[in-house]
Amino acid sequence: MKFKIDENLPVELADLLQEAGYDAMTVNQQKLSGEKDPIILDICQQEGRVLVTLDLDFADIRTYPPHLFLGIMVLRVARQDKPYLISVFKKAIRLLPQEAVIHRLWIIEENRIRIRGDV
Repeated sequence: MKFKIDENLPVELADLLQEAGYDAMTVNQQKLSGEKDPIILDICQQEGRVLVTLDLDFADIRTYPPHLFLGIMVLRVARQDKPYLISVFKKAIRLLPQEAVIHRLWIIEENRIRIRGDV
């Protein structure tokens, strides 16, 4: 499985995914910082990558229906400091072997992960 970490998240999330055996790149690595949401998501589709982001716009299933995209993971947290984001995301990584990401929207919160979409 392949992931793209949005520019609003620490690059360490890509490192965590790679350590867990996944292919992960950042928006910054590809010099895509500042690109509009639809462009980032289109590039993810072309590359076969799941987008990981803090951008709550991607959590709107009317705008971004899960079945139309490879996968979207949105971190929805009260605190956005690097250590906290890393801690919360580690919980999601542990769930990856058990739960499908493809054509699903994951809303990753402090105490739960909500998954929308059909498998």
